[in-house]
Amino acid sequence: MSESTRLADRRSLVVGDRAYAMGDETGLYPATGWHIRGEMGGFWTQPIKMLDGLWFGLDGAWLGKDVAAAKYTSGHGYSRIDYSGDVNVRRTDFVPDGIRATLVGLTFKSGTAKTVKLDVDAHSELMASYPWGGTTPNTAAANLADTGAYTDGSLRFREQGTPSYPNATAHDYAAFVGSSLRPTDHALGPDHRGPQDPAVICPADGLTPARCDDSLVGKGTGGRLTYDVQLAPGKEKTVWFAVAGSDTGVSSAQREYGRALSNPDKLLKAKADERRQIDSMSVVELPGDPLLQQSVEWSKQNLADSVQEARNLRVRDVNEGKDYPAPAGTVNTARWFGAGFPDYPWLFATDGEYTAFAAVAAGQFSTVKDHIKALRDVSDILNDRSGKVAHEVVPTGDVYFGSNQSAGNTDETVKFPSIVALLWRWTGDDRFRDDMYDFSVRNLQYVYRVLDKDSDGWPEGLANVERAGMGVEKLDSTVYLARGLRDLADLAVSKHDTKVQQWATTRANDLESRFEAQWWVSQAMGYADSVDDPANPANDNTPIFQRHWIGVTPMEAELVRPGKPVSPLASPEHAATALDQREKPCYTGEFGLFHTGTGPTSDPAGNPGASCDPIVSQVKSERSIFSLNTSIMAVAEGNYGRLGTGQQQVYTTGNARIQLDPNVWETPGAMPEIAPSPDSAANIGRPFYDRSMALQAWGTYGVLWPVVHQQLGVDPDLGHGRVSIVPQLPEGQQKVAGSNIQLGRGSVDVSARLTGKELRTDVKVKGVGAKVTIGAVLPAGASVKSVSLDGHKAQYKLVTTTRGVEVQVATRGSSSALKITLS
Repeated sequence: MSESTRLADRRSLVVGDRAYAMGDETGLYPATGWHIRGEMGGFWTQPIKMLDGLWFGLDGAWLGKDVAAAKYTSGHGYSRIDYSGDVNVRRTDFVPDGIRATLVGLTFKSGTAKTVKLDVDAHSELMASYPWGGTTPNTAAANLADTGAYTDGSLRFREQGTPSYPNATAHDYAAFVGSSLRPTDHALGPDHRGPQDPAVICPADGLTPARCDDSLVGKGTGGRLTYDVQLAPGKEKTVWFAVAGSDTGVSSAQREYGRALSNPDKLLKAKADERRQIDSMSVVELPGDPLLQQSVEWSKQNLADSVQEARNLRVRDVNEGKDYPAPAGTVNTARWFGAGFPDYPWLFATDGEYTAFAAVAAGQFSTVKDHIKALRDVSDILNDRSGKVAHEVVPTGDVYFGSNQSAGNTDETVKFPSIVALLWRWTGDDRFRDDMYDFSVRNLQYVYRVLDKDSDGWPEGLANVERAGMGVEKLDSTVYLARGLRDLADLAVSKHDTKVQQWATTRANDLESRFEAQWWVSQAMGYADSVDDPANPANDNTPIFQRHWIGVTPMEAELVRPGKPVSPLASPEHAATALDQREKPCYTGEFGLFHTGTGPTSDPAGNPGASCDPIVSQVKSERSIFSLNTSIMAVAEGNYGRLGTGQQQVYTTGNARIQLDPNVWETPGAMPEIAPSPDSAANIGRPFYDRSMALQAWGTYGVLWPVVHQQLGVDPDLGHGRVSIVPQLPEGQQKVAGSNIQLGRGSVDVSARLTGKELRTDVKVKGVGAKVTIGAVLPAGASVKSVSLDGHKAQYKLVTTTRGVEVQVATRGSSSALKITLS
């Protein structure tokens, strides 16, 4: 997908698992990001930054400044910028997986034979991803001065030494820049930022100037390589350049540099082949919703673009940036879905646990396994095997939040067993289950041992909404604990662990039996956000209602209960009321669900929007639309069969538009963290160092899961040797279909269609080796006249679920055609 307007105001991004790069869509490199203000863009290889940028000048004219960019294109695994002039130039950027390098190819075409002078400027900024600007110690103390050198046709940058603060260790960071061409000249110096010299330095705070080139903590240096490029008339010529680096010294960086330049065309082909393989899985056909179909395609790529890997993570609790103790241990390798670029490309529990649902629907099982293994490994070192899950882990191994000594995020700990169960059900991988089982048991034991001091069964601690005024016990932690208990019990059954199965089941039964009476607030027509006001000891269980997005979680999280259909925690009656309420303008804007809805409030900010209930909240509304909030609502709607244009489609369309609509997107095809919202201006109009994430993985949850799991009805339980495929057509649509949906080592194709009074489900199962049930959710008000399977009258069951009435038929063959005639 391509964009040709306001390219200087848009961020570009290319990612591989060992490196990534961000600039603008003209090919320049404004200072970007806020964790280390102005330093989060440029060229990175976890856990270090290598360069601020790489600039190209053609016969004295800098691309992106003197020679304007005409078009920027996002591709699957690459980006491209087209420049027009006397010599046409096409720039292609990509990051080969498995190599700590970014490759940039310039393809030249001239109408006449000529030799062009090509200048390549590079400005280094070797620094670690932690410490940050506002931590103790901070980036200024950690970042040492870079040195530059010219060696064997390339620029070499290096940062060596030991910062002066306690527990700092010696490091040797290195980066190489160059081409397989031999330069005719070179230069070294403190600048070399192409047309961005002299550098405008970003402010310490505030937003003036709105665009800058380097940070106050920058200690990089620069260099230039000059080439003579001979062009034949009418023929294209491509020259490749590499930026490669390492946090383990010059020889390692040079090895990565050599690997990158050994055969760039072959590496680009391998990248394209890999992305085609990803594209070939979970291919959907949604003729009634082509935008959502396209969003499925790009969401699979967004997930692939989020994968990161680092080695030798030295795990330490930095206590929200206040401490810097000696490391508690080392994780040799970690691989994960980076939460968001450029400021959150590291390992998060919250993000990974939501993203896992999207990733299994896309068939990307291995990265989910790697992600939660990394969480387990880091958490056990950090928390001395307590069972508590770390919240935020920087690729250095520094854990900002989530140790035994911090409040942590309770929801992340109670969600962990559910993600293990999710992967086990979609893959049938007992070895993976066995590896994660002990930690999953310790997760929930920790919660009951440490985070239920009043013994009321509602877990205490922080959760997804990190806002003031909430009670000690949070709704989302309670909901996800209910799910986690059921999932742990299911895992325990498969392990023949009767003790854990009974322990988890007893607590699940108790929690579920008391949930509605405790958490439902009838005046609000929704669920309380929290209970147990810490400012009022007498208020132990009085509901506190603040209109946060977590009020949707009782409808979003599905519980697996023995002998019952899978269903969310919320009762169908309360779910219908709450979802109707959340669809109103006090909760939902153009692109999805607000973080905090509008209504009466005692906050001095007042109420800027509509009111849907009479309750006076103590907090102000926050009409920022996060792609995660919208995802939660999309999934919740689907769990209750609410797939229509005024229901689920509002939210799937919201996330699809911020990813795919040229009138909305910043980077074509990339789903951002926050949509343009009444309280969050669009990223494109904000300074590069004051934006939300250009790509955030969690938003894919609200696209892939609703389509694959809910509309196509794919519901595997391979751990128990079975799979159910019961599609539901969105109201007003006649067909949904999907092919090559990965289940374990096999796959399934499914198609559902409604023609007149005939409802058909066609399924092909390949290499799954499980008992298969197929069916369909009946349209509202419809009844069954007859059911046939492969042309023969079939025995069927009618099962009432929260989605609606399901027709279910057991099949034996690998290819099945179910026809339901409606009366």
